[in-house]
Amino acid sequence: MRSVRARAALGATVVVALALTAAGLAVLLVLRANLTDQAGLQAEVVAREVAGQLALDVPYDRLETRDEEDHPVQVTDEDGRVVAVSKDLRAISGTGTDRVAPDPSPAAGGTADGDDDGDDDDNGTDDDSGSGTPGRGEVDSDEPHFGNGTATVDGDTADYRFASVRATTSTGVTLTVHAGAPLAAEQEAVGTVRGAMLIGLPALLLVVAGVTWLVTRRALRPVEGIRREMAAITASEDLSRRVPEPGSRDEIARLARTTNETLTALEASVERQRRFVADASHELRSPIASLRTQLEVGAAHPELLDVPGAVADTVRLQGLAADLLLLARLDAGERPGRTVLDLGALVREEVSQRTGDRIAVTVSVPDSGPDAGRYEVAGSRGQLARVLGNLLDNAERHARSAVTVSVGAAEGGGVAVAVTDDGAGVPPEERERIFERFVRLDDARARDDGGAGLGLAIARDVAARHGGRLTVDGAREGGARFVLWLPGTG
Repeated sequence: MRSVRARAALGATVVVALALTAAGLAVLLVLRANLTDQAGLQAEVVAREVAGQLALDVPYDRLETRDEEDHPVQVTDEDGRVVAVSKDLRAISGTGTDRVAPDPSPAAGGTADGDDDGDDDDNGTDDDSGSGTPGRGEVDSDEPHFGNGTATVDGDTADYRFASVRATTSTGVTLTVHAGAPLAAEQEAVGTVRGAMLIGLPALLLVVAGVTWLVTRRALRPVEGIRREMAAITASEDLSRRVPEPGSRDEIARLARTTNETLTALEASVERQRRFVADASHELRSPIASLRTQLEVGAAHPELLDVPGAVADTVRLQGLAADLLLLARLDAGERPGRTVLDLGALVREEVSQRTGDRIAVTVSVPDSGPDAGRYEVAGSRGQLARVLGNLLDNAERHARSAVTVSVGAAEGGGVAVAVTDDGAGVPPEERERIFERFVRLDDARARDDGGAGLGLAIARDVAARHGGRLTVDGAREGGARFVLWLPGTG
């Protein structure tokens, strides 16, 4: 089952079916228990009424019961012999004995004809008791015993709830009264509820499945639109297209917005890659063409070979290839190393190796002394040295008479390296643009003799890879001030 709609509908239907089945069984059990208890209460009332009559020594054949057809009664003695039954009772079960005919043996407390054992005198005085006043029995006050069984009354057999109550006659004979109450109402009610559930449950499950299917289908309709548009974008390779965004604020709307943001980033990345390839091809074409021309002239006229020019073009070509390779690694997500290094020492080392600069670089690194370790950062020594070299190269090209490098603790933590020159500076509107690849300002093109516009782009990318940032603003001397901020190790 590959459809989300079908799985959702099936899952909801199964959950509702289980819940309704459990609830239905609980309702049936509670209903049956309540109705059975009601029948038991009715049976107990009848049994106690008969037991009260026995306690008053009412003869067995004169016992009165309410609704004999609905409440069959059976009376047994201590030996289990049947001494009395209700009218028209033809069969019984569930009371301990299935006999329905009174036992002909004499039993204490009364006879079948309503007389005593024949020893009473005319005044109703029992010779054995020696008392002139008849005695009085009692009804057992303990909870009666209940049980289910069947009885046949006047040819109709039905299920009954029986209650058993003990009674003691005035002569001390203990009798047990078994009285029943019909369970037909309980069975009819339970059957009606069960039938309604058997009919209503499938119908309700169909409604749940249908509603779930429709709701899920409506909810997933935007997803299908997103899928179709993504398939069209893949087929056409047109990254300028966007998926439709629903007006809701749910997860699907956020998915559509995230998809469009991804497409925007992908389009920008592809466009940047295209520009990168085009600009790299253009930048590589010039030194390669110049070098080829010089070699061809040298091959035809050795005396005209410009060796210094060929070497310069080769060096420029080598530097450009190195820049392109570093940018490719950065774009591929290469992470810098985590070597801990002293940024102040790195600045001094890099400046000391720059022997061919036209302007001497002034270094300002406060003595570590008590602040030892304050300028330590974690990262790639080679990449950070490349950043410093690119910033110093840029300052040397644009400075008039002074280039300064300073290292210090930044406000809020971290280490800051500032490279300042006294050149013309960078116009505020161009301060972000100069960090784009292959971008050179017009003034820079006039004095730049070899820069490809990759140095600052590489410097910012490396700074970002190290968790830092590279910014530019105006210097007090009127030139540009580049600030490299890197997080410290403390």
